[in-house]
Amino acid sequence: MRIAVMGTGGIGGYFGGRLAAAGHDVAFVARGRQLEALRANGLRVQSELGDLHLPAVEVTDDPSELAPADVVLFGVKLWDTEESAALIKPLLGEQTAVISFQNGVQKDDVLRRILGPEHVVGGVAYIAATIAEPGVIKHTGTLQRLAFGEYDGSASDRVEAFRAACAEAGIDVAVSNEIERTIWEKFVFLVGLSGMTTSTRTPIGAIRSNPRSRAFLRDVMEEVVQVARAHGVPIAADFVDDRLAFVDQAPAEMTSSMHHDLNRGNRLEVQWLSGDVVDRGRALGVPTPCNRAITDLLAVHADGH
Repeated sequence: MRIAVMGTGGIGGYFGGRLAAAGHDVAFVARGRQLEALRANGLRVQSELGDLHLPAVEVTDDPSELAPADVVLFGVKLWDTEESAALIKPLLGEQTAVISFQNGVQKDDVLRRILGPEHVVGGVAYIAATIAEPGVIKHTGTLQRLAFGEYDGSASDRVEAFRAACAEAGIDVAVSNEIERTIWEKFVFLVGLSGMTTSTRTPIGAIRSNPRSRAFLRDVMEEVVQVARAHGVPIAADFVDDRLAFVDQAPAEMTSSMHHDLNRGNRLEVQWLSGDVVDRGRALGVPTPCNRAITDLLAVHADGH
């Protein structure tokens, strides 16, 4: 397959690298020091599942220089969504699928408006990966999973082709015929993980083992479930217990990309995570005091240093 990766961060670098190593035609879009390092030294992935080095990769900061793609993996920071979506228009053929593996639940609304709904396939990524240094992606733990699907639930050829490509590359992959619910279910966990690890500046292991912080984590996720259900998304009433069981199986050192951004003085995605829960809760009449606390506490860091 011809695959373009828009945003070569932890997710784009890891999954794009695995797909390229499996023989697929992968082009990367990056900028700044990441672009320079990829041009000079290629892409490295450090992982318990096996390290990877692609000494030469196709990389640019201008998507219009690339050939049209079968699939575009979209992984930029949420505040760059509109600008980046406009930039990838030259990559679109008639059947091109754009799959956003960004955080949050707003992402595909923006992509549909700019690119057209026929190009947007829903997707979620489960992985702890970040840029360790320019050109190097660090994967923590062994979880590395993608789920995606057409919004109408159909079993399309393009989704099946990408599923097969991911499986070939050793990626844990699933096709969802209820992708909106799948995205919201990921959102429940993500809001809890990102909000708690960032506001406490602590990996998940210490948070889950302390009774008070564990209870707060549970309340944060429960608020997301209640907002989702009020929004018409059929998430199970006991879903938070399922996510807490998942938290208990996660590596103790697991943290979040927002926690990494805080430590580096970067801008935070809190507005699109806990902040979005608060906004939706206010509109739907659902109380969200825990997510409001996280949003308000992190407001002083939201724009970075």
